[in-house]
Amino acid sequence: MDRTSFENHARAWDWIETREFALEPDLVHEARTLMQEDNDPSVSACEGAMLSMFKTMSGASSVIVIGTGSLVQTARIACSLNDDDKLTAVDSTPQGHSQIKRLFRTAATMTRATLRTVNADPTQFLSRLNGDDYDLIVVCGDASNYPAAYEQAPRLLRRHGVIIFTDVLAMESPDSKGGLTNPADRGDKAVAMRELIDAVTDDDRFISALSQTGWGMLIATLQ
Repeated sequence: MDRTSFENHARAWDWIETREFALEPDLVHEARTLMQEDNDPSVSACEGAMLSMFKTMSGASSVIVIGTGSLVQTARIACSLNDDDKLTAVDSTPQGHSQIKRLFRTAATMTRATLRTVNADPTQFLSRLNGDDYDLIVVCGDASNYPAAYEQAPRLLRRHGVIIFTDVLAMESPDSKGGLTNPADRGDKAVAMRELIDAVTDDDRFISALSQTGWGMLIATLQ
């Protein structure tokens, strides 16, 4: 790509992001407000829209969202729930857990779906869940969440279930030095994402694809 192509690509990304932001439901705007109160980083509107679309396209009725700072992603999924669906949000921090509880109080007035928030370390919590019981897993936040979710995904997901890893370019991490776009970035998340992408791509149990949405999404379907 030449310079003009790069500039056009950046303008296209900005146009789409602005449009998706304007279309976000009120619950997602509330999630953004809660994150701003705690000075948490912003999340791509396109990423949230894509998650909502995948939930609807896959017909997922049982969803897990994992990760500190995943309030916007959780809100987008919550907005797409049917009344008999269930959503579990896992956050290892008291602050994040409190934010999700506040968000779910609002969401409970909009849907009859089962909303569950768990304050636990995903590396320990996921192994305690029933197997073959989930249609969609969304992974965000700390680097340690990703290998833990990947390890448990074949057990937790139903056949053709989907796991989506967000920020696989490791751009949102506080210690990011360019993430995967910079070979010299050896931060915890950048290293973990390089290993994760290679592992999932080579795993015959999954069909996977990378997307540039947000700060990069790795989408994998269990065969």
